[in-house]
Amino acid sequence: MNDLINSIFNDLWVSPTACVKTYPYSAPKVDVKENKDSYTLEMDLPGRSEDDIEIELNKDNLTIASKEEKKAENKEEKYILRERNYSDFNRRFTLPEDVDTDSIKANFKNGVLIINMNKKEIEKPKSIKIIAG
Repeated sequence: MNDLINSIFNDLWVSPTACVKTYPYSAPKVDVKENKDSYTLEMDLPGRSEDDIEIELNKDNLTIASKEEKKAENKEEKYILRERNYSDFNRRFTLPEDVDTDSIKANFKNGVLIINMNKKEIEKPKSIKIIAG
């Protein structure tokens, strides 16, 4: 039994690419903050530039995507260890009703995408008086 456990443990550490192949790629990590006037979305995108990122707003859906171009591999080199994974992603967020979509601004710095969204007044429900007929 111990040999089996040691074998599994060693395989994962000796061949890190086995771990990458076993587990599916996960989307970039995101934090969303709110204050009284705005929302801020921060997404970690290490190794990418602003030219690699597409942001689209469709009604109340904000989509952030990136397509990774396939780079020609150098045939004289081979990976001994490869832990970094670069692949396509597509994240969609449904925005709250109080986001002023005209105010959305995106900034990219040090591998972090920051999207600022101001809040707007939302129309309060109205009471409708019934008139006796």
